[in-house]
Amino acid sequence: MKFLSDFFSLLLFFVVYLAGEQFPEAAQRHAGALLGGITRDGVIPPDQASILLAIAVAIVVFTAQIAWLLATRRKVSVVQWVSFGILVVFGGASIYFHSDTFIKWKVTVLYWAFALALWIGMVVFRKNLIRALMEPGGVELPDAVWQRMNRSWMAFFAALGVLNLLVAFNFSRTTWVTFKSFGLTIITLGFAVGQGLLIARSLDRAEATASDGEASRRSERTAADEAA
Repeated sequence: MKFLSDFFSLLLFFVVYLAGEQFPEAAQRHAGALLGGITRDGVIPPDQASILLAIAVAIVVFTAQIAWLLATRRKVSVVQWVSFGILVVFGGASIYFHSDTFIKWKVTVLYWAFALALWIGMVVFRKNLIRALMEPGGVELPDAVWQRMNRSWMAFFAALGVLNLLVAFNFSRTTWVTFKSFGLTIITLGFAVGQGLLIARSLDRAEATASDGEASRRSERTAADEAA
C-alpha cells in the first residue's frame, strides 16, 4: 500500500509536469495565480511554470498523506518524515527562487541521507539498520549476510545520488522528470529483487546446513545406540 501511494505521488508529479509542458500558457497562468505570492519577486518565468506546479502538487499530496496517517493514528516512518522534510525544504526553495536546480538536488540529497544514515549506524552506533528494519519481520540471516546487505544498500543509495545528478544536469528536464518518476523506481525495485534473491539463497543454505547437522546428529545417536 505504501509503495502504491508513493508511486501515485510520482505519477501525479509526472502528469502535472507533462501537462504544463504541453500547455505552457495555461501552466504559467495557473502557476502565477497559485504560486506568484510565495516566490521571491512574485514572478513565474515561463520555462519554470510546469515544474513549479508539479512540485507544488507533490508537496500538497505528500502533506495530505502524512495528515491522513496521523489522523488515522497510523505510524509515520522515519523515512517518510525525512522524505517529507527534504521535499518541503528543496521543493519550497525551488518555488521561492523559481529554479528547478533545488528540486533536482533534492533527489540526490535524499539518497545520500539514506546512505549516510546506514554508514553512521554501522560505524558510529555499531548497528545494522537494514537488519533492524527486516529482522522484526522474521528474516533471520547470518551476521556476514546482514553486513553485506547493509554495505550494498549504502553503496546503492550513494550511487543513485550520483546517477541522479548526471541525468539532471546533462539531459533535458523532461528526461530527468521521466527518469525521476519511473527510472529510479525501476532501478530500486530491481536492486530490491536482487537483495531478495540473496536472502532466499542465504536462507536455503542455512536450512541445508541445519538439515545436514540434524542428519549428522541422528547418525551419531544411531552409532552410539548400536555400540551400546
